[in-house]
Amino acid sequence: MNDDHWRRRHVALLDTLTASGALHPSWRPSFDAVPRHRFIPSDIWRQEATCVPVTNDAAWWDLVYSDQPVVTQVDDGVAGGPGIATSSNSMPSIVAKMLRELDVRDGQRVLEIGTGSGWNAALLAERLGGTGVTTVEVDPLLARRATEAIMGAGYHPEVVWGDGERGWEAGAPYDRVIGTCSVRRVPPAWVAQCAPGGVIVVPLAQDFWSGALLRLIVADGAATGRFVGGATFMSMRSHRPRADAPVDSGTGRRSVPTTDPRNLADLGFARYATGRLPGVVMADGDHEGTYQVWLHDRRGSAATATGGEVWQYGPRDLWEEVTTVYEDFTREGSPSADAFGVTVTPQGDQRIWLREPDNVVA
Repeated sequence: MNDDHWRRRHVALLDTLTASGALHPSWRPSFDAVPRHRFIPSDIWRQEATCVPVTNDAAWWDLVYSDQPVVTQVDDGVAGGPGIATSSNSMPSIVAKMLRELDVRDGQRVLEIGTGSGWNAALLAERLGGTGVTTVEVDPLLARRATEAIMGAGYHPEVVWGDGERGWEAGAPYDRVIGTCSVRRVPPAWVAQCAPGGVIVVPLAQDFWSGALLRLIVADGAATGRFVGGATFMSMRSHRPRADAPVDSGTGRRSVPTTDPRNLADLGFARYATGRLPGVVMADGDHEGTYQVWLHDRRGSAATATGGEVWQYGPRDLWEEVTTVYEDFTREGSPSADAFGVTVTPQGDQRIWLREPDNVVA
């Protein structure tokens, strides 16, 4: 594709992001200077119900210059796997949102966790200069490819091959920390390596919700902040869920729901339930034309509920537990998702709170 053709696509995407408010004017020059396609390998997948290979050249360009994620690795790069996405170039609108929430200033130093394709690191390097950016990638092949792409674009941040959960102490302290993979708990190392007054932006994935963007401010060895919208990312490798214990279908118990299962599909309730029911997983959707909620605790208990019946399995009565917590949630006034926040203590404990940090949900 000639320069004029991809430039038209590039500008059109950025115009769309700007018009929607996703791309802040302060970041537009950096996005202008760092076209996305330079960081996308030839072999990519489209994320649908499964990862679908993109084999057509025109389709490759269409996906790269859309506001969609581009899967750049499946099965951790191991051939013959089930085709599960394990690395991607994130949706441009969420990249722009996270960088805006990071609120970087000239002269600051940033630690990025999850180099991936290298596009985000290059955007940061364009804004701050290469010496202000350190990026950590756990996968050696991805780290090498990203380094080549970043240097090929003319940028020179420090690219580290290592476990991002540990941060990168050699370059600390940092003014900003950004995670481009989801975590179940904010690693204490990130807080310790962030300077007082610094900002941490990271997607937090919990059992009762698929993902939310968290913005924390560091003070006195702790980090506290609120959720600032949704964000679904692939998990940091060390934070992937463990395999579930089997459920004994012979323990099935039928009852009639006293709460409409649809009431549970509320993001505010999901955040409240995470504090009250740690380890309980919820999913919902249509099954054979009927709305259904699925619950399980990874230890052998489960429940399914429709508007007409509930089935529970295993040692716990999960449906009763969840609906009891839902009643408490309504007594709290059914708070919206943005009423919740998180504190990470100096000891590494992670606490979800409602409205104020002292009001811990537990």
